[in-house]
Amino acid sequence: MLVTVIVTAITFVGIVNVLSRLIAPHSSNAQKLEPYECGIPTRGHSWMQFRVGYYLFAILFLMFEVETVFLFPWAVVTRQLGGAGLLGILFFFIILVLGLAYAWRKGALEWKA
Repeated sequence: MLVTVIVTAITFVGIVNVLSRLIAPHSSNAQKLEPYECGIPTRGHSWMQFRVGYYLFAILFLMFEVETVFLFPWAVVTRQLGGAGLLGILFFFIILVLGLAYAWRKGALEWKA
């Protein structure tokens, strides 16, 4: 059964890739190959390093954003879960708050330009 699913998935992905290469329009020119920044020609090098703090801030934002998505299904079935559900979400919140406190203490939430 598992082999059938894997073979089907690989076949489907292969067919979609081949069809997209056959059907998609192809046009290449020098302007398409240039690096750009919102349609404005770049000044200087296009590849430049950014501070790690920007990436850390973005990942923390995504992490806490995704964790809040888990609260919606819990809120829908909160009455059916009873006390066990309440303890589970309380544990979830404790982990969330500890993660936030750790990031705050390490200075990851301070924006330094």
